[in-house]
Amino acid sequence: MDRLKRMCEAWGVPGYEKPIRDLITAEIDGLFDTVETDYLGNLIAHKSGTGPVVAVAGHMDEIGFLVSHIEEDSGYLRLQRLGGFDPVTLVAQRVDVHTADGDLVGCIGRKPIHILSADERKKPVEIEDLFVDLGMSKDEVKSLVAVGDPVTMKQTFLSYGDVVSGKAIDDRLGVYVAIEAVRRAKRIGCDLYVIATSQEEVGVRGANVAGFRVKPDLSVALDVCIAADMPGVPASKQLTQLGKGAAISIKDAGSISHPGLVRAFRSLAETREIPFQMTLAERGGTDARALQAAAAGSAAITLSIPTRYVHSVVETVHRDDIESAIRLLAAFLETADGIKLEA
Repeated sequence: MDRLKRMCEAWGVPGYEKPIRDLITAEIDGLFDTVETDYLGNLIAHKSGTGPVVAVAGHMDEIGFLVSHIEEDSGYLRLQRLGGFDPVTLVAQRVDVHTADGDLVGCIGRKPIHILSADERKKPVEIEDLFVDLGMSKDEVKSLVAVGDPVTMKQTFLSYGDVVSGKAIDDRLGVYVAIEAVRRAKRIGCDLYVIATSQEEVGVRGANVAGFRVKPDLSVALDVCIAADMPGVPASKQLTQLGKGAAISIKDAGSISHPGLVRAFRSLAETREIPFQMTLAERGGTDARALQAAAAGSAAITLSIPTRYVHSVVETVHRDDIESAIRLLAAFLETADGIKLEA
């Protein structure tokens, strides 16, 4: 898990993925025939082979912010979102502000509850209520920070019990699973492109571009999915459960997985005795949305890892589910040239 820890603790918000892209480039050194970066910041690694053209994509960007305003009288920073946050998860969290001269540590604050009016206490927390306190004078802040500087959540990747937890598991974990599956596959039965995509959290923009460049026949998006196996959520609403295996997506709000690929992944899991679960989601989407519609279109599917507390700094996954996802993707890569796609 050391590789996953390094990847999750690195930073790279949509449009500013260079730090995490450089780390991934180093992690895959020697694993592929070519590694390139396109104008949108996608990292495209190619392992030449015969059989169908296969794109395996996991997004490397993480949700974060840009500095939108510096308060004139105090130096506090206001933020604009890059991706979706539940603001209630942000209060009293630490952040890194990535300036031209280096990173600054700050904390997200709001007006103390002790002085909130009764009406204010009833209102949900909004991003507009929050600010970043860098613990320095307004003049220091203005000399170091510029509007547009990226801001990311500051969190340590931890392993405890049966799980790992941290920030940016969505979706550094998908990239990690792709790398590990390529390392483990006994053969690669396809012409393979592994893509660490950019700007997924703001509209699968990187996958849109990469799909047209690669023109895949088969596409696999790797991402996290909701595991709501927690108190107060009935079984019918939990979507997936931790520890029950990798999740084969039938559909989400962005894509409907190709029935032939759904059958193929399920058959591989059953034949090789890999734990799995099926999932359908009414909200959310993955890079599969873009890859299935690129160029002449591709047969696409999402393979997910069940995750609790998605889009927070304590995203949590079961180690066994990570292993299941790696084994299942490796099995697919080994057999991609024999998959039948009849709908």
